[in-house]
Amino acid sequence: MTETVDNLLEPEVSETVDVVAGDDTSVVDEGDIAADYLEELLDLADLDGDIEITARAGRIYLAIEAEEPDALRTLSKPDTVAALQELTRLAVHARTGEFSRLILDIAGSRDARADELQRLVDRAVERIEAGAASAALPPMSSYERKLVHDLVGERGFTSESEGEGAERHTVIRRG
Repeated sequence: MTETVDNLLEPEVSETVDVVAGDDTSVVDEGDIAADYLEELLDLADLDGDIEITARAGRIYLAIEAEEPDALRTLSKPDTVAALQELTRLAVHARTGEFSRLILDIAGSRDARADELQRLVDRAVERIEAGAASAALPPMSSYERKLVHDLVGERGFTSESEGEGAERHTVIRRG
């Protein structure tokens, strides 16, 4: 029987991470377009934030950081980051005609979410070790499922994604 691991953990804000600009020209153009879009959004919301652009393996990573720890608290919630990431991808697509796979981090939200996913995997593994045949995690993005698959593999267990669309989730089983 599959046990469900509910979203019992509150998202937390972590320290911001310094990033440096990469040198792939077409990717940096994508990053500049995305940064311009996000700067306008921050201005409209009357929020202060610094945007750093990194290009790694052909993918843009944008990090928004602020000097005040709580300045970006509302924007750094996982659902908000995901929505802003999609809006930013659409803005880039509208300007370039190309699909964007950029990743957005606001006030260390990606690291905080990775820590939360680690705890979810730990709880799921505990349930399996206590006798459950498998444990299903809540639905999450493909990026988050990839992180979970990596974490599960490191623990010696197996995982696979199941479901469709917004209900796609990860199921963990003994290795």
